[in-house]
Amino acid sequence: MRSKVIDSARDLGLDVNVRRMPATRVSVADTAAEVGCGAARIASCAVYVADGDPVVCVASADCLVDGDLLADALDVAEVRRASDGEVRAATGFSASGVPPFGHGLPVVIDALLLAHATIWAAGGDGSTLVELEPQRLASCTAATVATVTATA
Repeated sequence: MRSKVIDSARDLGLDVNVRRMPATRVSVADTAAEVGCGAARIASCAVYVADGDPVVCVASADCLVDGDLLADALDVAEVRRASDGEVRAATGFSASGVPPFGHGLPVVIDALLLAHATIWAAGGDGSTLVELEPQRLASCTAATVATVTATA
């Protein structure tokens, strides 16, 4: 799956730094320490179902996505977190490996991420990360940028 993500980045004109993690299940703090950044720069890419349609929400892993704020950003009545089966069906990736691009779904990026020069996000599996510029990600994916989180 990593090659699919790298190919998608190239197709979108995204410059990504790919990093393989030593373990598939580590904490946000451990991940941040491994790549040498603060936890706020580790992005979570979660799939939600918004009025029946899947969307990917990219937000800092140290923040909680607020379903009401996400619904407002998407102008929908109902938003819920997708099941693992729905994630794989919609993206082709496991829930722990959903990248912020390369799946063809609409993307919402939490505005707080744009304060960082680069962020780290899943790279197609549970042990690969990609580093990229959040502003460029927003542009290349035609993402909706909105405040969708409350700090944890």
